[in-house]
Amino acid sequence: MEDIEALPADYAVCIAGHGSRDKDGIKEFLTLSSKFKEREPQRIVECGFLEFAKPTIDEAITKCVQDGINNIVVIPGVLMAAGHAKNDMPSEVIAMSRKHPSLNIKYGRPLDIHPKVLKVCSDRIESAESSSKLKTARTDTLLMTVGRGSSDPDANSNVAKVSRMLWEGMGFGWAETSFIGVTQPLLTDALERSMKLGFKRIIVFPYFLFTGILVKRIFSVVDEFQEKYPDIEFLKAPYLNYDELIIDVFMERAREVPFGLQDMNCQMCKYREQVVGFEHEVGEPQAGHHHHVRGIEGHHGLDHDHDHHHSDHKK
Repeated sequence: MEDIEALPADYAVCIAGHGSRDKDGIKEFLTLSSKFKEREPQRIVECGFLEFAKPTIDEAITKCVQDGINNIVVIPGVLMAAGHAKNDMPSEVIAMSRKHPSLNIKYGRPLDIHPKVLKVCSDRIESAESSSKLKTARTDTLLMTVGRGSSDPDANSNVAKVSRMLWEGMGFGWAETSFIGVTQPLLTDALERSMKLGFKRIIVFPYFLFTGILVKRIFSVVDEFQEKYPDIEFLKAPYLNYDELIIDVFMERAREVPFGLQDMNCQMCKYREQVVGFEHEVGEPQAGHHHHVRGIEGHHGLDHDHDHHHSDHKK
């Protein structure tokens, strides 16, 4: 959608991140925000976090209000439209809109499945291939795409779709989709089953924007399997990070908002439609789930690798 009109000059941009107990992940997110700012140095660009880091999203929105600016685009800095993008971040925006009714705060959509995101995925996988010690064809290679895992089946299915598109587009012999938490199949189980397929090489690709506890856990699992199965080559593909193409998509998401082009696909959203097995979650009131960790930096002893059971999302 390169023909989207430019974002009007009187709009500030707030990129909303989830936050992490991992300082490396926070640093990468802040770098992404700064690279967005480099593209439009005259625009006010801020970023904030739901949890485990500062500034919080409401603090970042407040910082956007300067020099007479009262139009603010909030972009969820996440890959998929799961609970964080559908509920927690919008609830922050709604709260700020109620607190400051004179502000025009509009909420965008996450990266989702986009050709440029898929191109970065393929680049990361190819970089892993370049480190291979074997002359193994892709037809003899299994691609394992690893998602975060969510209680939202729509988000999980999108990870599977990415895996399938990379499989067919890049010509791998087989592809599997797994998750590092919350839902099945978990990475360890999926790798154990994949051993039985007889592939000489397995590339594990973390479908994540930034590093963090979960990405490092994925790489640790791969190391364990390499030690356990020395006759198979396991390669660790890098996660997406702040690639220039990723910045392109974030800028596209920001430009969509003033023109009403940012609607999420609600066709399979369990909060709006009668999705099999999740019928009871339709119409639940919208609420955030991060009040206990907003603005808290670093590790505080909570295991927060799970996903939440979120409620209705509104646009």
